[in-house]
Amino acid sequence: MAKIIPTYDSIIRNLQQKKYYPIYFLMGEEGYFIDKIADYIIDHVLTETEKDFNLTVTYGSDVADVAAIINLAKRYPMMASHQVVVVKEAQNIDNLDELALYLQKPQPSTILVICHKNGTIDRRKKLAVAIENTGILYESKKWWDNQLPTFINSYLSEKNIRIEPKAAEMMSDFIGSDLSRMSSELDKLIITLDKNSNIITSDHVEKNIGISKDYNNYELLCAIQCKDVLKANAIIRYFAENPKMNPIQITIATLFNFFSNMMLAYYAPDKSQNGIANFIGIKSFKTTKSLVEAMHYYNAWKTMQIISEIRRADAMSKGVDSNSTSNGDILKELVFKILH
Repeated sequence: MAKIIPTYDSIIRNLQQKKYYPIYFLMGEEGYFIDKIADYIIDHVLTETEKDFNLTVTYGSDVADVAAIINLAKRYPMMASHQVVVVKEAQNIDNLDELALYLQKPQPSTILVICHKNGTIDRRKKLAVAIENTGILYESKKWWDNQLPTFINSYLSEKNIRIEPKAAEMMSDFIGSDLSRMSSELDKLIITLDKNSNIITSDHVEKNIGISKDYNNYELLCAIQCKDVLKANAIIRYFAENPKMNPIQITIATLFNFFSNMMLAYYAPDKSQNGIANFIGIKSFKTTKSLVEAMHYYNAWKTMQIISEIRRADAMSKGVDSNSTSNGDILKELVFKILH
C-alpha cells in the first residue's frame, strides 16, 4: 500500500476533527505553512484556560539539547486531556536525531510540534522513520513563481475576496515567492477595500503597494507575447529609470519561465491548449492561452535563441562579461533581440 504523504490541507482537516498525533515534525524551505500549522495547534487544541498550564513554546537556540525537549514532552497535562509542546527553530538543535528514542514510546497525552525551517532531515534515517511511524512528517516546499497566482487566489477566497488576474500577476512579480510577506501585503490590500467591494484590482495594487499598473513585468510579457515593440520599449525605458522598483533579476526570471515553457510546448504531442497544459503541467488556462498565442510569433528555433540570450543577459547582470554595462542597457538589448 502506497504511503500517504501529508499535506497542509489534510493536516488542518484532521486537526479540525480533533484527530491528533504525538508528534508533528514540520520541515522545509517554505516557512509560511510551517507557521500556519504550528499556530493552528497553539490556537485550537487547548482552551484559553488550559493553555496556562499545558502550552509550552520554546526555541531551538534556547534548548540545551534534545533531552530537555523529551523531559517537556514526558510531562502529564494538568486538568486537560492534552499538553502541547512547540519547539520553533529546531534546526538550531544539533542532536535532534536522539528524539527517535522518545518516539519509541511517546507520551500519548502530549502533542509535540517541531518546527524545522530552511532545510529537511534525511528521510532514510531512524528519526524520519520513527516520526512517520508515530505521527506526521510534513515537508513545506518552496513555491515556484508560476504557482503564486494560485496561492494568491486561494488565500483571498478564504476571506471571500477576489482579485483580477492582472493584479495577481503584479503581486506575484513584485513580492516573489515569500509567502509570509505575500499574505501580509494581501491583508493590507483587503483593508483598503471599500465596504461594498470584494475585488482587488490593478488600481488597488498600484495605489497601495507601489507597483505601476502600466509598467510592470506582466505588461512587458503581454507586449512581448504579441510583439508590441512600442509598448515593450516604453516599459523597458521605465524599468531603466526605476531600477529599484523593477529589479532586472525578476524580469529575467519572468521571461525565462515563459520562454522555457514555450520551448516545452513545442515538444507537446498535442498542440492544443489542453494538450500543452497537460504536457507541461500548467493549471492556469490564461498562461496556456498566452503560450499558444505567442507560438504564432516565435517558432521553436527563435525560442531556443531567446532562451540563450536570456541566459547571457542573466550572466551579464551578475557581472560576467558585462564591461560595466548598466542593468537598464542589458534589458534593452535583451528585449531588442527577443523582438527582432
